[in-house]
Amino acid sequence: MAAAGGAALTAPLVLLYYGFSIGITFYNKWMMKSFPFPLLVTLLHLLLIFGLSAIARSLARCRSGRPRAALSWGDCLRRAAPAALSTSLDIGLSNWSFLYVTVSLYTMTKSSAILFILLFSLLFKLEELRVALLLVVLLIAGGLFMFTYKSTQFNAQGFVLVLCASFLGGIRWTLTQILMQKADLGLPLSVSEKLFRFHEAGMLFSLEICILFLATRLLGDRLSLLNWLGFAVCLSGISLHVILKAMNSKGENALKPHKEASSDPDLELLLRHTNRGEEEEEDVETPQHH
Repeated sequence: MAAAGGAALTAPLVLLYYGFSIGITFYNKWMMKSFPFPLLVTLLHLLLIFGLSAIARSLARCRSGRPRAALSWGDCLRRAAPAALSTSLDIGLSNWSFLYVTVSLYTMTKSSAILFILLFSLLFKLEELRVALLLVVLLIAGGLFMFTYKSTQFNAQGFVLVLCASFLGGIRWTLTQILMQKADLGLPLSVSEKLFRFHEAGMLFSLEICILFLATRLLGDRLSLLNWLGFAVCLSGISLHVILKAMNSKGENALKPHKEASSDPDLELLLRHTNRGEEEEEDVETPQHH
């Protein structure tokens, strides 16, 4: 029942995520054509998010009756500000790139953010260097090269803007993970952590298929056979990353009970002795039938 309830809750969230993600991509492309001021649009976007977040926090405080967690200015500047700065630059450069690139080129280039997430995860000791990770990097980088090679709608300036946005996106998500792992901040991060893992888990690869399909049908983006092959190679790298993350998560969950059980050997020995004594008493009290 719990699993069914979780699935019933997750399905609408996934559909909303897909709908809003696809919608905002095509909306931003349309917006930049009619209102070519990407940094101003980004500023208004972030101000709106700030206002909606403040309203959500107030409603949550009124509903629960408990004060929400608050960060000092020192924590904001040292821990939250770097993630916020990289987020704003990521969104700003992404919007700016829509002045030059097609939706399909933007979508494929933005998928390289996983490369930078892996890079910064290694630098910040969040990941261990493995051969499988190197294979992921080669597949994604090779697929991106094939997708952009001799592309008829390639624009170097827009490509550099999206690539810089992906680089900042790698910093953004890595710093977000580090921030969420800081338990001493006192933040209620269970929902945020699930959304982060949803993003990091590579659910975007099926979203990219939808965006590319719609871009070729609705906006007339032209993709050659080599471009589609590059897209397939890139998706294989992202899929491998998803599999590795899933296997790693299962391994960590399997080790947790052993770590918790072995944390106090004296208590474990006492429990074993108590259980054994109860079993012997049950054997004595059970009548023998001949």
